[in-house]
Amino acid sequence: MSSYVVTGASRGIGLEFVKQLSANSENKVFALVRSKATATRLEALSRNNITILEADVTDPKALQLAAAEVSKATNNKLDYLINNAGSSTDPGLTLDQFPSPEAVEKDLLDNFKSNTIGVVHTTNAFLPLLKNGSTKKVLTLSSGLGDLEVTVAGEYVGRVSYSISKAALNMVVAKYAAQYKAEGFVFLAICPGGVDTSETSKSEPTAETLKENKMFLSTATKLAPDFKGPITPQESVKMQLDVFNRWTVEETGAFVSHFGNKQWL
Repeated sequence: MSSYVVTGASRGIGLEFVKQLSANSENKVFALVRSKATATRLEALSRNNITILEADVTDPKALQLAAAEVSKATNNKLDYLINNAGSSTDPGLTLDQFPSPEAVEKDLLDNFKSNTIGVVHTTNAFLPLLKNGSTKKVLTLSSGLGDLEVTVAGEYVGRVSYSISKAALNMVVAKYAAQYKAEGFVFLAICPGGVDTSETSKSEPTAETLKENKMFLSTATKLAPDFKGPITPQESVKMQLDVFNRWTVEETGAFVSHFGNKQWL
């Protein structure tokens, strides 16, 4: 039996991770959500091997409580951690278009807190259990938008705070990898590809989000002329798990796509 913790599990890619991992009845999946009250799709799975726990990744105390619950159920062990939770404010602005210095700073900090610091808090909370696990593997969802070369080559000026926070996240993964390689840990940052999560979205896209998506599509067609549009969460998660399962300690700390290379789309 393998044990998994998946953050941001109430919808989208996180929900799909829970679906695919819990399809094997031998797996024990701990699904972390900010609120059980709004995790209706997750609750609807009704599988005995899924345990839903409340914990916001920006709240270290809540994460410690969640880790304690996992510890009770697994005899103080955890095999896999999947850092999926994150956010994007999608203001539709470049760095010099914000209405004030305070506005750009807030946007940067909001994204950094969720996408970068949140992963640090989560990883630290579950590290003691992972050290006792049999696989010691941590998958963290990043983004090709955090790739410096792609940004310049594709002239992508959108999703500024999100992109910056994901670039920083890749360094977080590298730091953990450098520290724990000798203990047999595998840390991997992965881009899920362009994924259509509209089916599990809580609301209609805003005008700002649509503007961001238009900028992204322009860049995508430059870098990947054969890009046919976003893939489904089911396709993305299957490909990510294939990459994650074959990744070795010799390759720890890498940042790759769902293809296992630098092809982001």
